[in-house]
Amino acid sequence: MATDGVDHMSHISQTQTPFPARSDAPRAPSRGAVRIVGAGPGSADLLTLRALDRLRDADVVVHDRLVDEAVLALAAPGARRICVGKAPGRHLWRQEEINALLLRLARGGERVVRLKGGDPLILGRGGEEVAYLRRAGVRVEIVPGVTAAAAAAATAAIPLTHRAAASSVTFVTGHGRDGLPDLDWAALARLDGTLAVYMGVANAGMLARRLIAHGLAGATPVAVVEKASHPDQRVVEGDLQGLGVLIRDHRIAAPALILIGRAVGLRATGEAGDVGEPVSRAAALLGGLAPCL
Repeated sequence: MATDGVDHMSHISQTQTPFPARSDAPRAPSRGAVRIVGAGPGSADLLTLRALDRLRDADVVVHDRLVDEAVLALAAPGARRICVGKAPGRHLWRQEEINALLLRLARGGERVVRLKGGDPLILGRGGEEVAYLRRAGVRVEIVPGVTAAAAAAATAAIPLTHRAAASSVTFVTGHGRDGLPDLDWAALARLDGTLAVYMGVANAGMLARRLIAHGLAGATPVAVVEKASHPDQRVVEGDLQGLGVLIRDHRIAAPALILIGRAVGLRATGEAGDVGEPVSRAAALLGGLAPCL
């Protein structure tokens, strides 16, 4: 997987110039500052240009366990890598220790990139790190990334919102300290939208039962996207009442994202509808095409 990513990036660089050598985006002074950077969902070509720029400028990259090797390979030559990632049930680095490490590196004058999967401020403790560093007087820059829900939906062709099926999308965690998190399950069950569940594979059965108990129909469509944007991505579909069995039978493993809601069912139907009249109108409009003002 990582090798494919590196080969792909090197092939692009030989045939075209996908990235500028340096971004013109505003930046925090590099020495003694921490850039908290979203690495996106995994595929290196979904990294933002600003994230790439900050990686190329780093002395040290402090990264999560699931950041792909193809992304790490884009860091400056000679940049040190420190993996502080957490696995389910196995946290070699406590969050307090990660905070202290970032502070020590910044105070030592290092150009630090804290590289986090997805977007650093969506269910990734990025907010805790920002607050800690700013309280300590460290300059912090935040670089957004493509969050897993957006990547999973796009690569699986599932609309997160849709005029006919979902007027909102809600991001929640499916993992709490002792099982399910303490969420307002009744409010979630009432939402006329899509529910995107991060870190919910282990508790999927309990999560489904809780939503059904609070009024969400057991027949509500669900999809589970494993390894979104990676070459070995998998998408499995079913309904809410069978979510736990679906994950077990297909041996879904983290990282995986669960999507729940009526809009999820549109992936299967395609919802093409009658295209005749709109196509005819579009052809007529093209005849009088004018620039957007």
